[in-house]
Amino acid sequence: MTEYVQPFEAGDKSQLDLLGGKGANLAEMTRMGLPVPPGFTITTEACRAFLERGDVPPELPVQVRSAMLRLENRLGKRLGDRHDPLLVSVRSGAKFSMPGMMETVLNVGLNDDSVLGLAEASDNERFAYDSYRRLLQMFGRTVLDIDGARFSDALDERKTARGVTQDVDLDADDMRALVDTYKQIIAAESGAAFPQQPSEQLTACIEAVFASWNTPRARVYRRRERIPDSLGTAVNVCTMVFGNLGADSGTGVAFTRDPASGAAGAYGDYLPDAQGEDVVAGIRNTLSLEEMHELDPASYDDLQRVIRLLEAHYRDLCDIEFTVERGTLWMLQTRVGKRTAPAAFRIATQLVDENVITMDEALSRVSGDQLAQLMFSQFDPAAERTLLTTAMGASPGAAVGTIVLDPQRAVEKAKDGPVVLVRKETNPDDLEGMIAAAGILTSRGGKTSHAAVVARGMGRTCVVGAEGVEVDEANARIVCGDVTLAEGDTISIDGTTGEVFAGSVPVVPSPVMRYLTDGVAAAEPEAGSDAALVPAVDRLLRHADRVRRLRVRANADTADDASRARTLGAQGIGLCRTEHMFLGERRPLIERVILADKPEELKAALDTLLPLQRSDFGRLLESMDGDPVTIRLIDPPLHEFLPDRTALSVKVAVARERGDVDPEDVRLLEAIERLHESNPMLGLRGVRLGIVVPGLFGMQVRAVAEAAAARIKAGGTPRAEIMIPLVGSVMELHLIRQQVGHVVAEVAATEGVELDIPIGTMIELPRAALTSFRIADEADFFSFGTNDLTQTTWGFSRDDVEAAFFAAYLEQGVFTVSPFESIDGDGVGRLVRIAAEEGRSTKPDLKLGVCGEHGGDPLSVHFFHEVGLDYVSCSPFRVPVARLEAGRAAVAG
Repeated sequence: MTEYVQPFEAGDKSQLDLLGGKGANLAEMTRMGLPVPPGFTITTEACRAFLERGDVPPELPVQVRSAMLRLENRLGKRLGDRHDPLLVSVRSGAKFSMPGMMETVLNVGLNDDSVLGLAEASDNERFAYDSYRRLLQMFGRTVLDIDGARFSDALDERKTARGVTQDVDLDADDMRALVDTYKQIIAAESGAAFPQQPSEQLTACIEAVFASWNTPRARVYRRRERIPDSLGTAVNVCTMVFGNLGADSGTGVAFTRDPASGAAGAYGDYLPDAQGEDVVAGIRNTLSLEEMHELDPASYDDLQRVIRLLEAHYRDLCDIEFTVERGTLWMLQTRVGKRTAPAAFRIATQLVDENVITMDEALSRVSGDQLAQLMFSQFDPAAERTLLTTAMGASPGAAVGTIVLDPQRAVEKAKDGPVVLVRKETNPDDLEGMIAAAGILTSRGGKTSHAAVVARGMGRTCVVGAEGVEVDEANARIVCGDVTLAEGDTISIDGTTGEVFAGSVPVVPSPVMRYLTDGVAAAEPEAGSDAALVPAVDRLLRHADRVRRLRVRANADTADDASRARTLGAQGIGLCRTEHMFLGERRPLIERVILADKPEELKAALDTLLPLQRSDFGRLLESMDGDPVTIRLIDPPLHEFLPDRTALSVKVAVARERGDVDPEDVRLLEAIERLHESNPMLGLRGVRLGIVVPGLFGMQVRAVAEAAAARIKAGGTPRAEIMIPLVGSVMELHLIRQQVGHVVAEVAATEGVELDIPIGTMIELPRAALTSFRIADEADFFSFGTNDLTQTTWGFSRDDVEAAFFAAYLEQGVFTVSPFESIDGDGVGRLVRIAAEEGRSTKPDLKLGVCGEHGGDPLSVHFFHEVGLDYVSCSPFRVPVARLEAGRAAVAG
């Protein structure tokens, strides 16, 4: 029989898969001797069984009952007893932190009888009924799926009737009345009375937590964070300790370092006379830990001791939830804390300097996604601006967008441009709107509120606790002093300083971007919020460069792009798309190639293009002198360089009606009709053009060879590489290689130089991958074109399908992430692996790279490292990200 229940003292932090993050860390703190309320964890195996069966496995209720009996005997109390009752919390806890996405129910075991016992044992009737009304509210919302607004509205009505603004201002009679009101809401909405049997409450709560794994918001969060749906959540049943027993009690969240900036020293929020979710819900503004010190110095000192122990034990920033019950500290949770991108880099290097971790470990603590965030622009400090208010910067960045007060409207409005979601406070149901928004602003809450924690995890700019901002949802506006802004007006928020501005504030390059382009000295400010950030990024990026095996190139088509990429650390060009050189004013020249009826016309057209191409390649080779430059010969269908077929047909038809037809238009139309294909992306393009259009590839290769010869004579070190696109058969590559080799040899002889120009192919068709052992005979290198390889493997066109059905596929779990965003390891990735292994079985020194945009995706970079490629290539902006991730892949082993 599977054992689904494990007491806290039996586990440890290594059991994340089985116990979830919360359960594993509760077990670890128990083993450390920290003050953890006794309890037990129901494993993720039970959740997976529940999701598969549709109900709990039959042995689970028996195991839960046995665990409860052991807990009752240990504490000398009974669940829901009439006198001094034992109460428990029921909390979710998945392997990966999903803040606010799943469910929690506190005070399980309270009923109409045990509430009297709790009042008697605590000598505090208000506390007892406050705890009961909280249970009713959480149970109604979580287990019975009743709209939470029904309960919060009733609470607000009670406060209004009493003329008070805070929950703590309500007395015992108010709480007793709220209990009655909440029970009426439950009966009316669910059709049944609130269950009075404690064991029935416990069973229902456990099932509700299991079910919360698949709520829409949880699924949305997992898709965004790339968390597998198959993991399931554990359930933690923990003895209740109470922070709502009066001024000598409270609840809080603490971090061992500031998760927003990375500053050393304990940091957090505390709410006296509060329970559970009050802090993270952001419904009441909190005290700082310094203010807690003044209020309760003994508990503060105990907390500081635990903070030091936990950071030393976990060797990282820890996120801590705690409760003080009448002067006694209790630890309810710890985990390695989420942090902003600047904090991640600062903390990693701080811990190295403190001899807590190695540089390899520090590199594993940051990510390419975080580096990309640091490269985004920030507000121009010299620009004029209208300050509305200054609140708490919870997640850094500069966000400018139109005001939206409703999360669903934010999703819609974001399609038309950036939006800033403005709320009194956020809750888990707001997640989709938070994802869609460029920034988030709340009038309530602290840096550990739901808005702050989720925004930091997503890398969204966020400002919280803007008490000066009145959010008037009824009139679709916000009011700050004498300034009123309607929904749709523009607002700017600074997640670092907490400043909120009316209108649009200009942005400038970030210090990290200035560092990447101009060096450390030009980027590092003398003081302020960015101090120490650039040196931290520099240290970790340089370490990544030292340890990585994968080289990083850039996709660039012009000398300017190449120079920019080299500045950002590119070690060559992995993809130059030569078709981009035929656009604009050169389009008529390629039209002449397409329209040529006779060999001499084609030769003349190609001769016109040759010096232009030679100049293009010369500048490219000069800008990347000494590093490889992979030049892909023209790839797309030729009709793409001609006017639109429908528009030209109409033009010619109208001209014929008028009797003034332009012969050139007729000739163009005939060419378009001749070249028209039903599926041009799978038609006459790539290597096929080189075989059936005489001289086209030869002209490009000659231009490359002559440009390389000129660089050599000028004292340069050109390293041109020729890439043949869309090869599916070794014979195709053989035929083109003969052409290319002949041209290169002819240029070398004519110019009197030695030209070593490798000739390879782009692997972008499944057949090429599956016959790589043959194609390697004719190739000096493979470069995986993962964009087209994804299209041809899945059998869909990216341009046509992303808007058509990708959203539905993500929603229904066909994809966890778009295969164009991150490599499809099981399908496309397997083809890459086969091609790499079998290509090298034929030619062991075969050079392997990737030039699709997957080359800059952090997860894909790790895959390419593991498969054994030599380099990745990506857009210039993503080069630093790829460098960092290549280093992280190397230290991950």
